[in-house]
Amino acid sequence: MTRARILLLGAGGHGKAMADLLLSHGGFEIVGFVDAAPKASQVLGLPVLGDESLLAGLAGQGITLAHPSVGNNAQRLAAAGRLRAAGFALPSLIHPTALIGHGARIGEGAAILARAVIGPEAEIGALALINTGAIVEHDCVVEEAAHIGPGAVLAGGVRIGARALIGAGAVLRPGVFIGAGAVIAAGAAVVEDIPPGARVAGVPARPI
Repeated sequence: MTRARILLLGAGGHGKAMADLLLSHGGFEIVGFVDAAPKASQVLGLPVLGDESLLAGLAGQGITLAHPSVGNNAQRLAAAGRLRAAGFALPSLIHPTALIGHGARIGEGAAILARAVIGPEAEIGALALINTGAIVEHDCVVEEAAHIGPGAVLAGGVRIGARALIGAGAVLRPGVFIGAGAVIAAGAAVVEDIPPGARVAGVPARPI
């Protein structure tokens, strides 16, 4: 079986997680990493090729797929723009141990990591990141470039605005709305809507 060749932009911790996803998937050949400021020559035994000045040349070599493996939401969105401008397509990437419910939709460049659960008819937007062991229940909507942290739980019908960050282990009750760019601290329990740009923590979650 021919494997699709793919490039990772970002060789930090999240780059390592994305390489692990791709290695576990088996359907991709990882060409290597590029990074704005490379700090190592290899990650998980895969080559760090150099900085982003290489993008156009790599695209010219017939490498058509890439992923912005950057954990920060705004930086991941910007990195995706640079990859598209260089001519790369951004496939959605799903770890083989993730569970995807019937009717769920996964957007371009989204990443679903190990043991995450996406419920039926949930919608995961472009470049969203659903981290290890997170649960996004039925009918949830996670908008563009939002990040659901490891072990976070979104009960049914939750809506997460673009670029919002849901910290590790946070729990959101059914139907709440989290505004664009909001930050929910690790371990928070969210029982009411959170406005755009707000930062909340605690049980129940309160502004900080």
